[in-house]
Amino acid sequence: MNQTTDTPRIGFAGVGLMGQGMAKNILEAGFPLTVLAHRKREPVEDLKGRGAEEASDAADLCARSDILVLCLPGSPQVEAFVATFLAGDCGGKAIVDCSTSNPVSTRALAENCREKDATLIDAPLSRTPKEAWEGTLDVMVGASEADFQRVKPLLESFAGKLVRVGETGAGHTMKLLNNFISLGYASIYAEAFAIGAKNGLDPATIDGVISGGRMDCPFWQTFKLFAVNGDREAHKFALSNAHKDMRYVVSMATESGVATRMAGPIKDGLATAEAIGRGGDYLPFLTEIVAELNGVKPLKTTTG
Repeated sequence: MNQTTDTPRIGFAGVGLMGQGMAKNILEAGFPLTVLAHRKREPVEDLKGRGAEEASDAADLCARSDILVLCLPGSPQVEAFVATFLAGDCGGKAIVDCSTSNPVSTRALAENCREKDATLIDAPLSRTPKEAWEGTLDVMVGASEADFQRVKPLLESFAGKLVRVGETGAGHTMKLLNNFISLGYASIYAEAFAIGAKNGLDPATIDGVISGGRMDCPFWQTFKLFAVNGDREAHKFALSNAHKDMRYVVSMATESGVATRMAGPIKDGLATAEAIGRGGDYLPFLTEIVAELNGVKPLKTTTG
């Protein structure tokens, strides 16, 4: 878009694996951007080199921005940021929470914002840092139609697929269901590789049957890269984040009165992975962890 005097000033908190690419695309779309540093300086310096400004703290970021984009680890961090936002002059401003947050918290925060004439929109993401950099993320939005239209040009700067799924909280609900399904697949894949190894099937043999068959899917194609090819950078999603997401799923199900016969065991498996110190590993490492916990030595892919 071409920058005009009506172009909203954007603030961005959370320029990590996903956020850096998103922020880059916001800049390239012509929005004035201010970012907030967290743990690593490299993404901030890269974005400053592209034209972004840097805020000194969260209050400064809120003061400089009309719309704030959050890409934070989870609800506790979002809640802390919103508290700072509401303590300032926030009337007429909006927060777009792209984190994977708990919908119970999201709806409460949205109500707190409405009381201050501000808006909170949930717009969580699907896909990977690669698509974040390319501006082709899947974005599912919880907002009124009017609020959705207000932030749509901003979201389009980093979205390849943009869907309004309902009112506030619906975006985070849909995101958690999406992750529930994907983490269920990951848990099944990891266990299948372990059972296969115990019975003499190497990863390439399993992949040779799954790939191109009815059970193939893009998720399999990235997840398998660690087991089959030893790619330690495949599917960059930390097991600690996966565990957090499943805690939110179980919390949402409990509040809804739904028994978690599937979600509970998936959460527990991820809790075990984090408890033994593997939370920083990426999701496909679950293959190795499940094998080790069962005393199985994973078979290496062999070539004929």
